[in-house]
Order: sequence, then C-alpha cells, then structure tokens
Amino acid sequence: MLVLHEKYPQVAEPAELLPLAFQIVRFKMSGAVRKAVRRGEHTAVPVEELPLPSQGDDPERAASRAELRRQLLEAIRNLGDRCREIFRLKLMGRNFEEIRIHLQVDSINTIYTWDSRCRKSLLERLGGRWERSR
Repeated sequence: MLVLHEKYPQVAEPAELLPLAFQIVRFKMSGAVRKAVRRGEHTAVPVEELPLPSQGDDPERAASRAELRRQLLEAIRNLGDRCREIFRLKLMGRNFEEIRIHLQVDSINTIYTWDSRCRKSLLERLGGRWERSR
C-alpha cells in the first residue's frame, strides 16, 4: 500500500484502485511481450515439442561398430604376447615409463620402438587403415 501511495499520489479513492490495477497489469504484460521479442523467445519452440535424441546407435551403425570391434579383437588376438601386454597396459592408462618398469626393460626408447612396431603390425592386420571407408 505504501508503494501505491508513493508512486500514485493522485489516487485518493478506493474506487480508483481497480482501473489503476488493470493499467499496471497492461503495462507489465506489454513489457513482458517486448522483452520476449527482444530475446527472441516469441519464435522459440517449446521444449515439449522438440524430438528426443535417440539413446542408441541406429541398427546400421551398431552393426558396423560390432563388426569393427570383432575385427579389432581378432587382430589383437593374433599379435604376439608382448604387443598384447603393451596394448593392455596402455588401455589401463599406464604411461610409457610405467610400462617400461612393468616389462622390466632398461631403456624407455625400447618401449617406444616396441609400441610403434605393435601399432604398425595391428594396422597391417586391419587392412592398412585405422578407419573404414564409407
């Protein structure tokens, strides 16, 4: 009531409050519309109308990934014990120094060389390409 008295000192009768209230509501509504237009909200699509993204791969992509996984596992299975162990340690998150210690090798350069040869051998077993042609 104090705000009304300070902002609208010309309102003296209670009967003038209803028209004033409607005027304030009109101002608030038009201000909200202007704000929505300024922000671009008037053309926004409601979130309820947006399509939900698929939670999984489409069947073709899932089959392709399964085939690639099968080929990769088969290629790794055909590698030597050392290469499989290096890949296993790398997949566990070990760095080259930790792999060197685990394999009890004196020089880290030996690990670099072995890793390079293992990756090259794996690439050859996968047909010479890391990614499949589309």
